[in-house]
Amino acid sequence: MRQDLGLENYPGACDCHVHIYEDGYPTVPDVAWVPRHSPVSLYRSQVQKPLGIERAVLIQPTAYGFDNSCMIDALRQFEGAARGVALLAPDVPDGDIVRLHEHGVRAVRYMLIGGVLDWSSLEPMAARMRDHGWMINLQFDGRVTPEHEQILKRLPCRLVIDHTGKFLEPVAPDHPSFQSLLRVLDTGRAWIKLSAPYETSKTGGPRYDDVSLLARTLVERFPERCLWATNWPHPSQDPIPMDADLYALLFSWATSSDARRRILVDNPAHVYGYSLGQ
Repeated sequence: MRQDLGLENYPGACDCHVHIYEDGYPTVPDVAWVPRHSPVSLYRSQVQKPLGIERAVLIQPTAYGFDNSCMIDALRQFEGAARGVALLAPDVPDGDIVRLHEHGVRAVRYMLIGGVLDWSSLEPMAARMRDHGWMINLQFDGRVTPEHEQILKRLPCRLVIDHTGKFLEPVAPDHPSFQSLLRVLDTGRAWIKLSAPYETSKTGGPRYDDVSLLARTLVERFPERCLWATNWPHPSQDPIPMDADLYALLFSWATSSDARRRILVDNPAHVYGYSLGQ
């Protein structure tokens, strides 16, 4: 039991969406958000220790573009307790993918909001990911899911979708775009992160009722396809959400201990290649 939060503790729990920013690493020109110094040591003291989170998935920030150096250094600091998701150009050499794999990277980030990458290169990249045993980590506006459903369902590699589908205008569970998302998850080769409700909610915190309704529906329908994440250090957010509140929110979405263990421990262990006994 997390005595300070009154919540059950889950050994092996994984935070599946973390950004690390270190002073000294150059950002891309005209970066949309100037990163604040957010090193591994700060994440450990602010999130891992208070919440009892043992593992993490580090997501390459768009602020660093295709230079994954900061994330690779952070993976070394985690000493095997983290996996990485890199941002790669569509024409990246295979040798670069092999070297990143040796450092613990297991996926390529496809950010389709903001013009970093585009839909046309997704299928060819997915074929390359299959050959390397990697997956696609996809972020897009969930409202367009029906337009791309067939592509997402036939991708030859595994797929992880960010932020509860990231519906930039939250929809009802019976909306065609959310139903389309459910069909993608029903393929058995896709997972979804229950994370960052503050990025899209119109009702606001601390409950984020509109996004929470979607998260609860996903847990009820597909507990074996759900992951959880903080999105630390919450880029562009002011004020910054409290990670303990976001962790507690999961307990309102997943009301059974079995579902929470799946989401926090079993599912990420399977998706990112952790041993359950590690």
